[in-house]
Amino acid sequence: MNPHIRKACRQDICRLAEIEIFNYRLNFYPIFRSDFYYFDELQVSHFMERYEKDPALLDSIYVYDDGVVKAMVSVNEQTISKLFVEPVLHSQGIGSQLLRHVLEQTDASQLWVLEKNSRAIAFYEGHGFRLTEEKVFEDGTTEYLIKMIR
Repeated sequence: MNPHIRKACRQDICRLAEIEIFNYRLNFYPIFRSDFYYFDELQVSHFMERYEKDPALLDSIYVYDDGVVKAMVSVNEQTISKLFVEPVLHSQGIGSQLLRHVLEQTDASQLWVLEKNSRAIAFYEGHGFRLTEEKVFEDGTTEYLIKMIR
């Protein structure tokens, strides 16, 4: 068990919101190119509000915290729904540690990834996931999500 990984709590809300927003902008803006959504609608305060209004959302989240929350992963039943590392800390093994922890501690065995997110696909393949033929459109877009299983 990794001593830096724990369940999320209320004190993490601001960091969770920051990590999510920065990752959405870095990883998905180049694909979707929606200025309004990524720079107006996606605000840290909106994400914080969502967590404050529904604290049960924190129940499915694990964080990597070595004194500072640096990453998060959300698991709902068998599905990993988010895995984000603070962008300036990418490629340092933090995401791998979080993913390994979740795979050891939960029944997680599937996830959905944007078809154009080759970096994420390679990361998950390196951890034993494989692409399936199952695809769905990302809500409100013409981009596909592909199911990966382990």
